Amino acid sequence: MVSPTESVISSEAAAQIAYLRSPRAIRDRCQQLFDLACRDRLPHFRCDLSQLEATADYVLHVTRQTYPDLNVPFHSRWRHFEGGDRLAFLAEQLAPLSPVEQAQAKFDLAIISVLLDAGSGPAWHYTEPRSGQVYTRSEGLAVASFWMMAQGLFSSQPDRPWQADAIALQHLTTEHLGSGLQVTDTNPLLGLAGRTTLLNQLGHCLTQNPQLFGAKSPRPGNLVPYLVSQAVDGKLAAATVLAAVLTGFGPIWPSRIQLHGVNLGDVWPHSALATADPSVFSSLVPFHKLSQWLTYSLLEPLAELGLHITDLDALTGLPEYRNGGLCLDMGLLQVKDPAILQVPHPPSSEVIVEWRSLTVILLDAIAATLRQQLGQSAIDLPLVKVLQGGTWAAGRQLAAQRRQGLPPLQIDSDGTVF
Repeated sequence: MVSPTESVISSEAAAQIAYLRSPRAIRDRCQQLFDLACRDRLPHFRCDLSQLEATADYVLHVTRQTYPDLNVPFHSRWRHFEGGDRLAFLAEQLAPLSPVEQAQAKFDLAIISVLLDAGSGPAWHYTEPRSGQVYTRSEGLAVASFWMMAQGLFSSQPDRPWQADAIALQHLTTEHLGSGLQVTDTNPLLGLAGRTTLLNQLGHCLTQNPQLFGAKSPRPGNLVPYLVSQAVDGKLAAATVLAAVLTGFGPIWPSRIQLHGVNLGDVWPHSALATADPSVFSSLVPFHKLSQWLTYSLLEPLAELGLHITDLDALTGLPEYRNGGLCLDMGLLQVKDPAILQVPHPPSSEVIVEWRSLTVILLDAIAATLRQQLGQSAIDLPLVKVLQGGTWAAGRQLAAQRRQGLPPLQIDSDGTVF
């Protein structure tokens, strides 16, 4: 699948772009850096796999705290909407709609919420109007996005608040988004302008791909009928959902690395990969963190329609600061120079590229160790459940115990990657 802007490039170029958008490429390139780390040939990190069993033990301990029967749900944005009466309120609001229309509304909500789910910084919080409860970081952004959607902030039709459409998103301002997120001088949010631009770009992007988003009243939720059409005998591969997300939303990301004139999004170079082949293509490491997080968050509404999602473990673990923080705090990863822990690093830095790459491979290793300990298969305990149970929660718990919730490695976020 290609977007209209990609239809004029050569077949070789299209193949390279398709590869960098695949989960296989994420694992391939991250594995290359991991192999170097195991031979102590990376500049910033080394791996200590002797800590793998202890890490898996700790992840299992944290998992049992919340899910004592190990009946773990998917790691998705929907976990952040749980609590209070939010999901009951949503069900009541969507009850008059058909099942497909309900799934479309849930797609709109999840997509907007995930795109807003970059690092908030330690100073921001959100006070939920209905409950008065205060939320921070990812949970706060989720709750805020839920109520902004309920108020119709992302809809151009006042009588249809539970939707996000191209017109409203293109006209969204930093002031309106900041107000919805309760941003003030004393409640600052990192990357507010970047988040606004991202949603503006989303509004424009929706109008450029009618195959995915519809020619009339384009909206993210129109991915639902498209993906339903891609199912075979009621089965839909998780990678098919990711491919639609990467193709449909690829143009919204700030222009960073381009290949053959195509914006690649969450893809970054590392010099250690360019030694054998000096081409730009060979040095690139894809992650697609937000896109995979979004994909995981779209699977549940699709399953509610009766689709069977297959090949879950084709997707990778999410290389972000909770999972990466777990690997550092448990000693699976060790920094060679402690000074890198004292200053923030941009996502483009090789420090962050290494950290994220090694995290992807170590998450697979933690999942495999957990399955061995529990006598379960990848079907019984897919990676998306290991993350939820799991590595993300364990990373957050360690950060709370050691640094009041701050990750061990600081990231200079612009609101569009983490």
